[in-house]
Amino acid sequence: MSNPVSRRDLFKTGGVIAVGLVAPPWLARVARADMLRSAAGGTAPDSVLVVCQLSGGNDGLNTLIPYADAKYRELRPQLGIAEDRVIKATDSLGFHPSMAGIAELYREGKVAFVQGVGYPNPDRSHFKSMEIWQTGSPDGSLKYGWLGRHFDNLMDQGPVSPVVGMGLSVEKPRSLVAGKAAIPCFASLADIQNMVGDPDAERRLREIQGSEKGPDDPLRVVQLANQSALDAMTELKSKLATKSPAQTYGEDSFGKGFRQIAHILMCSPATRVVYFSAGGFDTHSRQPDQHAKLLQGLSDALLAFQREMEAAGRADKVTVMCFSEFGRRAYENGSQGTDHGQAGPMVLVGKPVKGGMYGQTPSLTDLSRGDLKWSTDFRQVYATALDDWMASDSGAVLGKEFGSLGLFA
Repeated sequence: MSNPVSRRDLFKTGGVIAVGLVAPPWLARVARADMLRSAAGGTAPDSVLVVCQLSGGNDGLNTLIPYADAKYRELRPQLGIAEDRVIKATDSLGFHPSMAGIAELYREGKVAFVQGVGYPNPDRSHFKSMEIWQTGSPDGSLKYGWLGRHFDNLMDQGPVSPVVGMGLSVEKPRSLVAGKAAIPCFASLADIQNMVGDPDAERRLREIQGSEKGPDDPLRVVQLANQSALDAMTELKSKLATKSPAQTYGEDSFGKGFRQIAHILMCSPATRVVYFSAGGFDTHSRQPDQHAKLLQGLSDALLAFQREMEAAGRADKVTVMCFSEFGRRAYENGSQGTDHGQAGPMVLVGKPVKGGMYGQTPSLTDLSRGDLKWSTDFRQVYATALDDWMASDSGAVLGKEFGSLGLFA
């Protein structure tokens, strides 16, 4: 960061000054522990991170388009987006024409694109690559999910709310698996509203959330939800009736997902992380229409969500981070699609974000087995979010220090 002491480096909670980036590590840990204990309800600082998983491998080259590079259309004679259709962001890069919502937020300085994101020895398997992203451990040496380890560290520093983290997903994301923290996960808010308070439904809820399985059981769909978590869900259920989102959201998976996330954050001040995933990005064939629909759904939902947070007075506190397990090949295939690749962009959205383009634009001539080469380790983006936004300790969560990209104002 150009300025070593930003407003995120020095802030007050309960009268305790946190000095995460400018203090020795031991002092930062003490300050964070005191701050966590003094925060209302024992929760973490009030910055909120929404993690949006784009499952299937999003085609980053048709998301953030190098429209000024002639090689782009040489590699993609059918799939390449014509320059006059690109929503231009810079003199060389622009957005897919379906991304008008993101483009609007970008012009307002609320969108950061990190280019060429990946990891050493990339893997083109959906399962393996997603496991790497969700654990934050390319070599498999770290246990549990990266957010799960973050929550475990919070518990070491003091009590946390049972709803400090939540997942909106049919299956338990590996990111939220923890050793000690019980992070509830629900397919929708209807699960909370319909199941909590019904003894038989609560029993089934505990069963499907793995109360009879150990924390390392790979077949467990959702992590252990103990009685305190169910109590918290009961409290959340009562709060959901007090407020409701006012923006118009689409009926696609992104619209429904971000509407529910907005509802949670408007009603649950103790929640610090919400994890959400949507699929459909494995575009091996007939990509143009499918990809355009997905990007428009994501873009429109992000715009509605941002406007919701602004209207609710939460915009200063909420950041969205979008990622996919890998990008697509630089060249199109013979089925009007693209195959599994390596590097791709990550996107951060929110008022606290320093908008712009970060990282190196991937070369279209210097490829790795036909793939865009990665230049930014995804763990550096995680580290930036953990240290600069979540007042966490990225070194403890990720196993080593990766430094900041300076993505937050």
